[in-house]
Amino acid sequence: MIRSSKVKPLGSVLCITPNPAIDRTLLTPSFQLGDVTRAAEVLVAAGGKGLNVARAVQTLGGVPLCMGLLGGHNGRFLADLAQKEALNASWTWYEGETRTCVIIVPQGGEVTVINAAGQVPPQAWQQFCEDVRQQARLADMVCISGSMPLGAADNAPADLIAAIKASGVPIWVDSSGVALQQAVAAVPTGIKVNHHEASDLLNVQIGDVKTAVQAAQAVRQNGIENVVITLGEQGAVFVNEMGSWWAKGEAITAVSAVGSGDSFFAGLLTALSQNKSPDEALRYAVAAGTANALTAGGGQFKMADFSQILRATAVSKTPHSSSDSHFCLD
Repeated sequence: MIRSSKVKPLGSVLCITPNPAIDRTLLTPSFQLGDVTRAAEVLVAAGGKGLNVARAVQTLGGVPLCMGLLGGHNGRFLADLAQKEALNASWTWYEGETRTCVIIVPQGGEVTVINAAGQVPPQAWQQFCEDVRQQARLADMVCISGSMPLGAADNAPADLIAAIKASGVPIWVDSSGVALQQAVAAVPTGIKVNHHEASDLLNVQIGDVKTAVQAAQAVRQNGIENVVITLGEQGAVFVNEMGSWWAKGEAITAVSAVGSGDSFFAGLLTALSQNKSPDEALRYAVAAGTANALTAGGGQFKMADFSQILRATAVSKTPHSSSDSHFCLD
């Protein structure tokens, strides 16, 4: 359970995972469909994007507060895994089973991720929103990360954002597809998306820094104060009313990019919750996301790697011109 305090620790981030999972990461010499493959190592962790964020926030010295819906044997196992990592958490329990996800990481090959959908009873979702409302006031920052489970309300992201807004705490969202569209319509404080998700949201092609900045400006026209778009090896941009910035991490030999977006998000939120400037927050984010790719497992990077990459990461101001007319939300 969350340890309560009358004084909020600086850097506290409420990490909401609407659809948590047990992540089983299989490290294999090789992988081919149709073949029998023996895993050289199996890593089991409390998973879901928000839990990856929480793990990374903790590594960076922030104070993560985890929330999610859990059920059954899998749910109890996930809660135990989170507790072993000393992740503070307040779970909403339901009748059913928490999902399991499998991540296959072949040596020198492409990573394969198999995600179960996850499903909760509608009444459990209602209770979860109320629990979130109660806990939001304890944080400096709130993030909603990942997919929505089956059984949640039709406009689930908006439900969560509405539950949090009453607390006056900044709300950031990292999601995709319909859930992202609904979240944007509910106007959180900020969103963090990759260029594919931003392209789908705006129905345009985003492939470089210039188009990413234009896309971010278009999203801001909906009332969202802060927009961050990641561009893979090309880095990331951060746009708000104070300006627009671009940063790129140093070249590395990646082990697995799974969870790098979550670690990026954690770096961003940790820095902002500690009142760092947008450009410094972007630098933290890029360094954390890059460090994550050096190890297998979401949000499980080494602080030494982060610190080294942070020193080598520079931020540049980008032109803050008006977005083109074809960059707009429907």
